[in-house]
Amino acid sequence: MAVSVRDVAAAAGVSVGTVSNVLNRPDKVAGDTVDRVRDAIERLGFVRNDAARQLRAGRSRSIGLIVLDAGNPFFADVARGAEARADEDRLSVLLGNSDEDAARESSYLDLFREQRVNGVLITPASDDVTGLQRLADAGTPVVLVDHEVPGSGFCSVSVDDVEGGYLATKHLLDIGRRRIAFLAGPSSIAQVANRLEGARRAVDEVPGSGLEVIEADALSVLNGREAGDAILGRAAADRPDAVFAANDLLAVGLLQALTMLGSVRVPEDIALIGYDDIDFASATVVPLTSIRQPARLIGHTAVDLLLRSIDDPDGDYERNVRFRPELVVRASTGG
Repeated sequence: MAVSVRDVAAAAGVSVGTVSNVLNRPDKVAGDTVDRVRDAIERLGFVRNDAARQLRAGRSRSIGLIVLDAGNPFFADVARGAEARADEDRLSVLLGNSDEDAARESSYLDLFREQRVNGVLITPASDDVTGLQRLADAGTPVVLVDHEVPGSGFCSVSVDDVEGGYLATKHLLDIGRRRIAFLAGPSSIAQVANRLEGARRAVDEVPGSGLEVIEADALSVLNGREAGDAILGRAAADRPDAVFAANDLLAVGLLQALTMLGSVRVPEDIALIGYDDIDFASATVVPLTSIRQPARLIGHTAVDLLLRSIDDPDGDYERNVRFRPELVVRASTGG
């Protein structure tokens, strides 16, 4: 049978209220009494029922985090950053993977509301924030992660993806490439659309250059390989001389397809750049040039912003934090 607070109180010769104070407000209890209660807790093997305590308090000690793809190392690093910051306040992070699916995202929002989480961090599957607004109206703070919806009123932590798309494409143009392809994921994902906007800006600045958009169903290695196979199926004169992939997973899959048969050389025939600078971008068969995002710092900052919004909702602090991306040049573009 589980040991109760009453059992601890009886063993220590104190009231149930005194045991509660030792557990939650030990500074209000005399030192020798604290020692007696803690000794009784250790002897009896008492474990406090945090679930019941949190239910009475109306909030758990958890934060919900919903990402587009938990298998993407970028989002794994965002989660690590969030966990590190949450741990400073003795909070846990509950991770949900929407898989870029709005219905799945909605299910996680319902679950987190039932769990009475302190707040939700989310990379939404689209700019439709109706469900998030309902959650916020019900008293659960929301922070957008790696995403910003202007005019929504939500706090956000993001990277300037338009600038990132511009940096990537300008780099390809600077090394002399003119037939550039953008390997895109679903157009409903704002980050993809913003990176494409930046790419178009760069191409517009260079006469004689062009930008082809190759669509992929998802931002995955498999979809990158499928795109690579399609490019290989073209006549050599019809192929792009450079590809900017919307993320590193697409770029890795594309690189696998292009180099597998040895008929296309990277970067000599096709230069390749990705986005995110995930950990193994530097360890691919041809080290991958990429646009770096500070993934762990994004997660850390998102939790910090969430806690600020809980403690001081009307305070004077930056509610929309935007980091600048960084070009990291490696062998896939001749670096």
